[in-house]
Amino acid sequence: MSMFALIRRVVPLQFSAAPWRNVFMMIAAMLHGLTWTAGIVATQGLFDAVSRAAAGQAVFMDAFVPLLWLAAATFAQQTMNGVHNFMHMVMNEITVGSLSIRLFAKLKNIDPARFEDTDFLDDLNKGREGIKEIYNFCVGIVTLPFFYGVFFLSVGIYLFRLQPMLAAILGLSFVPALLSQIVRARVFTKLEEEAAPVRREHEYYQKTLCDREYFKETRILGAFRFFKRLFDETLRTLVRKEWNAERKMTLLQLGLNITSFGGMAVATVMLFNATMDGIITVGAFAAVFGALGMIFDIMDEIVNMHIGGMNKNVGKVSNYIRLLDAPERQPVAHTDRLGGVMAEDISFTYPGRSEPAINGVSLHISENETVAIVGENGAGKSTLVRLLTGIYQPSEGSVKLGADGVSGVFQKFQRYKMTLRENISISDRRADADDKEVARALREAGTDFDFGMETMLSPEFDGIDLSGGQWQRLAIARGLYRAGGFMVLDEPTAAIDPIEETRVYQQFQHLAKGKCALIVTHRLGSAKLADRIIVMEAGRITDTGTHEELLARTGKYAEMWAAQAQWYERD
Repeated sequence: MSMFALIRRVVPLQFSAAPWRNVFMMIAAMLHGLTWTAGIVATQGLFDAVSRAAAGQAVFMDAFVPLLWLAAATFAQQTMNGVHNFMHMVMNEITVGSLSIRLFAKLKNIDPARFEDTDFLDDLNKGREGIKEIYNFCVGIVTLPFFYGVFFLSVGIYLFRLQPMLAAILGLSFVPALLSQIVRARVFTKLEEEAAPVRREHEYYQKTLCDREYFKETRILGAFRFFKRLFDETLRTLVRKEWNAERKMTLLQLGLNITSFGGMAVATVMLFNATMDGIITVGAFAAVFGALGMIFDIMDEIVNMHIGGMNKNVGKVSNYIRLLDAPERQPVAHTDRLGGVMAEDISFTYPGRSEPAINGVSLHISENETVAIVGENGAGKSTLVRLLTGIYQPSEGSVKLGADGVSGVFQKFQRYKMTLRENISISDRRADADDKEVARALREAGTDFDFGMETMLSPEFDGIDLSGGQWQRLAIARGLYRAGGFMVLDEPTAAIDPIEETRVYQQFQHLAKGKCALIVTHRLGSAKLADRIIVMEAGRITDTGTHEELLARTGKYAEMWAAQAQWYERD
């Protein structure tokens, strides 16, 4: 994406975050720029008045009034500088928040299957980095014309009136520095492309060392040194890549800065000659000579901090825009005329893989029917559930949902760092949390906690923690809280003992009456509760029937049943 195309996309995002604040910041930037020029003009007036007074051509008041003007200009400079800086701090927070919300809204419509794609995860990492830099990028866009532009336009007019060539030489001094920024943009865009995958690895290794989810197992297994080594290696790789880019740009910048300072030397000589020749006054010489350092400092600030910062971050900002432009998935077809759920010849392949996880599956689950899906690990059970519930969309074929809403409990449930009430009611935010319904869901999940609804379930936030089995029952209650015509249990009882598991499934069977229900389980004893059992192998449905029918014929189900049954037989 070209710089101009990027500016056209980014500026509206910045302004949409806080329109009136942005307008106020532009006005403040213009006034700020004018105060610096006013200070130079006031300095000339003061020195000219002092020179005339020293020569006996003016009285005290003739010099005192310019002194007051200079004091007023200096006060205005500092005031506007404070206002400008304050607005930057406020706008940075507002912009980051607004852009984060926009990104989250976009991710809601991205195909969840893309989160299995390494390239997309790299893009997401780069896009998140871009959020932090978009405001600084936009500050450069706004500050360059409204602060620096106003300052250099007004100063340029002032210098042109004193000595036309003086203004021209100062302007030409910009050229070498601007050329360096074109190179800088390319160097740091390439750096961001190379650094993003390494940065994502580095962040993961940091989590394995510090995150509460990992640290117990990391230390018990003695893997701390292993992950520490990987953390150090990725850190060194990131630092080395950035060092190489910075070194290349620093050497180039050094040579171009010498050229720019040469322009400053020429301007100083011209200024001295013009004063000696009587073309400009001593006051003008003092004002411009004193301002030359400031002018070149501002030039350096423009080129290296603002334009340089924009070029350095153009890759990250482009990644954010590219993420916003990512294609969105189409919603799963819903129809009132269909009873239950229907999949017609669906196939699905995970991003980056060649073999399909689901291959040519057709399935109809009717209303008032409970279906169990069984199979070995890797058979495609969970992937099929994600397709039937609309989480994933098939690469081929179609899925139609006639059931009113989906409610489910999955094997990898979340332990939200929220209150008990919020942990349950988060599954259905269409209305405010109902404590009676929360209590009902907990009872149906077979648990009754001895603490209140406001209890925080996280030691990290001054709360308590639950055991694995308690969290699993809570996850089941979360799924039961949400009323849905299509109910799914995807291996939710791994941390519950077999007796409790049987009770949960029996309760689920009771709740599923009159609804479309789906059970995914490795424990075939639980599958007996279903009206129909589907056997999957290598992404295909290879057999279907009741428990008795599948046992009566030789096949994968009978083989799995015999393998599990031997663990329950007496010696």
